[in-house]
Amino acid sequence: MTPKKKKVSLGQRIQRFWRETIGELRKVTWPTSDEAWKMTGIVLVVMAIMAALLGALDFAFSRMISFLVNL
Repeated sequence: MTPKKKKVSLGQRIQRFWRETIGELRKVTWPTSDEAWKMTGIVLVVMAIMAALLGALDFAFSRMISFLVNL
């Protein structure tokens, strides 16, 4: 026979969740302020490059489609 599990209340589950979450957050190696700003800059530059690339592709494909439709 398998032993029955003890019913855990919602309050106990929430409490255990928070305790485990805090424990995991203490293990995190947080970036310094300078590292965070550098990574933010990299993200913004990559976003600008991707926006320009996608905008150019959108423009090119819309021109091709309108050319093909107007034949």
